[in-house]
Amino acid sequence: MAINSQRIQDNIAKAKKGDQVAFTFLLDFYWSEVYNFMLKRTQNETDTEDIAIETFAKAFDRISTYNPEYAFNTWLISIAKNVHIDMLRKKKSVLFEEITDDEDSRAQNIADSSPTAEDQLIREQNLSSLLQCIKQLKPQYQEIIQLRYFQELSYQEIADQLHEPLNNVKVKILRAKKLLLEIITKK
Repeated sequence: MAINSQRIQDNIAKAKKGDQVAFTFLLDFYWSEVYNFMLKRTQNETDTEDIAIETFAKAFDRISTYNPEYAFNTWLISIAKNVHIDMLRKKKSVLFEEITDDEDSRAQNIADSSPTAEDQLIREQNLSSLLQCIKQLKPQYQEIIQLRYFQELSYQEIADQLHEPLNNVKVKILRAKKLLLEIITKK
């Protein structure tokens, strides 16, 4: 059965009487139109879906107020615009919410977790010391440590780059880590 204006008006009349099948028909028929219209306005799929859901919920709650002199999709779009405006107002009010002096002072006393100059210096000294220890390894172990921990390559990427079997690479990394640990503990 083709969907024509008479079928739409029949379903609107049924929906006004509480017919769930008619509600479902109207939702299915107009969902894409409302959704696509709002997606152009919001540029955000999550917000658009929320707006469309709320639009149909409000429309079905107030379907008795629908005036058949106007197109049903126009009525839905106007509801969607209003829902969008309400959503923007809520977001704006949350952004500019007043805070108390107590909340402000607690916010000022949050510890800064970024490293201090001393922390940065210690980290650089530790890295320098580690690099000196790595230089004491045989060149093949230096290379494998470099690839794994400084270039952050996967075992398979290292195997491909060195043209070696994957199991050989795993064993070499284990051996390099063990030798490096011995050099560090001797220091």
